[in-house]
Amino acid sequence: MKEDEVLINLHQLRVFREVARRMSFSRAAEEMILSQPAVSMHIKHLEETMGMPLFEKVGRQIYLTEAGTQLLEYSQRVFAVLQETREAMDALQGGDAGRLRVAADTTAGVYVVPEYLGIFRQKFARVDINLDVTNRKTVIERLLSREADLAVIGKFPHEAELEAIPFLVNELVVIAWPDHPLAHHENIPLNALADETFLIREEGSGTRATMEQFFDESGVRPRIGMEVASNSAIKRAVVHGLGLAIVPRRAIELELRTQQLVVLNVQGFPRVRYWHVVQLRDRMLPPPAVHFKALLLKHISTPNPSLDVSS
Repeated sequence: MKEDEVLINLHQLRVFREVARRMSFSRAAEEMILSQPAVSMHIKHLEETMGMPLFEKVGRQIYLTEAGTQLLEYSQRVFAVLQETREAMDALQGGDAGRLRVAADTTAGVYVVPEYLGIFRQKFARVDINLDVTNRKTVIERLLSREADLAVIGKFPHEAELEAIPFLVNELVVIAWPDHPLAHHENIPLNALADETFLIREEGSGTRATMEQFFDESGVRPRIGMEVASNSAIKRAVVHGLGLAIVPRRAIELELRTQQLVVLNVQGFPRVRYWHVVQLRDRMLPPPAVHFKALLLKHISTPNPSLDVSS
């Protein structure tokens, strides 16, 4: 028996199941709103497909043959699987199941995305979540190769294939240890930073690019003391007095509460940037990604046109 024959005769299998349940052609016909001859014809064709009788008649009563008994058992499995399939597809369509793949740059992946994923998980507990936290270049590659559904990054992507929407304000601030001489000053002029040592992120970091652009435009040339590959390492270095740094305010919430760090009141700061949710421009997102993107954009921060969100 060929696979396509089973698929073609799925309706016949449904008719058979109804007759077997009721042990009556007439009651099955009534239940399925078919004529009794139509029911008899479907059973006859199914028996021809199977190559053996499915019912036997004793007097006015019908009984399942051994083949009919086994076919009823398998038909129940078939329709159970079909029901599960329908439920699985409905769940996917509703975003209640499936997989969500998010890539994020190192800052967003640590200080932004987990909070939103926690909210998402509360509503969509059956969705499998994969969060890939890596450098900005790799995040872009993940999107372009379709290994990620969505990405969250700070620096605006300029690849034509990508579509980015700013959704959350990212304030960059100057931080110092609490005993730094400038810690309690107000409205600190930029030139006061010229003699300070700064710790900076690695090449390619959006935070570093914004910092360099700002100091270039202001004409201030701070001393660079160390290049550090993560905000966590930068924070610890500043705590221990190795220099000042410019970091996202979200990255220092704990250190501010515990008074390990302070934000310096420097002219021109905070520098306002945005985190962006990014996807392939021509891609239809799977339902879980649609729901997660909607969550990110739910309380979107409207960009100020005077601010450079691409920096």
